[in-house]
Amino acid sequence: MKVLIDTSIWSLAFRRKKKIEDKKEELYLKELKELINETRAILIGPVRQEVLSGISNTLQFNKLKDKLRAFIDFPINSIDYELASEFYNKCRKKGIQGSHIDFLICAIAKINKLAIFTYDNDFQNYSKILLLKLHIPRDFNRVFK
Repeated sequence: MKVLIDTSIWSLAFRRKKKIEDKKEELYLKELKELINETRAILIGPVRQEVLSGISNTLQFNKLKDKLRAFIDFPINSIDYELASEFYNKCRKKGIQGSHIDFLICAIAKINKLAIFTYDNDFQNYSKILLLKLHIPRDFNRVFK
């Protein structure tokens, strides 16, 4: 199964300034590398934009932009935006707030039968309402039992 990678995972991999010392973060980064090696990682344009936004150092920006160019943007259609709006409304009625890009990720994943790989706990809340498939690192249960 292909896996839609959320901004939080790309940021964990490419935007951190300090060394990874947390076991959970290390596990998530290992999983991202495995998904990339298996050609299962999916990137969408709005996530690319989020990851690149806010990098004021031109050299860092260009290095990250070049790394992300290895991934072709997954196509987004009108139906994805429409379903994202429905998801936003559905979750809001249940008291769950989220960003428009988060709901677009949810919609694209649902329509295309993709799992979502994220480090953002908000997706746990969305998943309860929207019945999404969240990707969990393979070794997660072994490491965190």
